[in-house]
Amino acid sequence: MAIENEIHPIQVNILFVLLFRTRARFTELNNLKVPSDQFNFHIKKLIEATLIEKTDQFYNLTPKGKEFANRFDTENLVPERQAKVSALICCIRIVGGKTYYLMQKRLKEPYYGFIGMISGKVKWGELTREAAIRELKEETGLMGKPHFLGIEHKIDYDKNGELLEDKFFYIFLVQEFKGNLKRKILGGENKWMTEKEIMISGKTFDDAHDVFSIIKKRNFRFIEKRYSVKKY
Repeated sequence: MAIENEIHPIQVNILFVLLFRTRARFTELNNLKVPSDQFNFHIKKLIEATLIEKTDQFYNLTPKGKEFANRFDTENLVPERQAKVSALICCIRIVGGKTYYLMQKRLKEPYYGFIGMISGKVKWGELTREAAIRELKEETGLMGKPHFLGIEHKIDYDKNGELLEDKFFYIFLVQEFKGNLKRKILGGENKWMTEKEIMISGKTFDDAHDVFSIIKKRNFRFIEKRYSVKKY
C-alpha cells in the first residue's frame, strides 16, 4: 500500500496526534469525533501499513510511522516536500591528448533530448558513493572507483517562476574503469564527447559550466544556484 499517496485526512490526524505523545487511547485519537465504525476502518488501515501499532489499550507510532509522521508539515498537515538527492558521475578518458567525457542523451521526460553526465537518485539508506557505483554500472555497464569532488544544489524554475525541481548532486569523478560501454539503455544513449562538442550541442543543462568548473579544479566545492530554465 502506497500510504504516502493514499493517506486519508482522518489517518493524517491520527498520526498527528501520536506525533506529540508516546501513546494514546482510542478515544484520545478520535478527537474529531468520527463515528466509531468509520474511525476503526482508518485505524486498521494504519496498522496494516505498519505506521501504528496497538499494545494493550494504547496505540503508538511504529518506527516507520515515526519517520513518516516526522516529515509532516505540522501547520498544513501534509507530507512536506524536500529536495531530491542524486549522485552525478563524471567519467573521463584521454585519447590522443584529448579529454573525453561520458555523456548521456536523455530519451525520457523531463528534459527529453538534453545531454548530461550520468546521474541517478540516491536510494533510501544508501551511501552516496554506493549510489555512484550502482548508477554507473546500471546506466553504462562500466565499473570504476568514484572520487568525491563536490556538491551542487540546483533549483530549477520555469519562465513564470514556478518551481520545477530541487536537487542536491553529489559529484564524483571516475578516471579508471572496466567493462563494456552500453551505447543505448532504456531512456538514454551514451557517448564519449569533448567539452567543445558538449557545449556546442545546444542541448546542455543550465548548470553545465558550473559542473565543469568543479571537475576541473579537483578540490572540494559547493555550488548553490537557482536557474530559470527555458525547456523542461
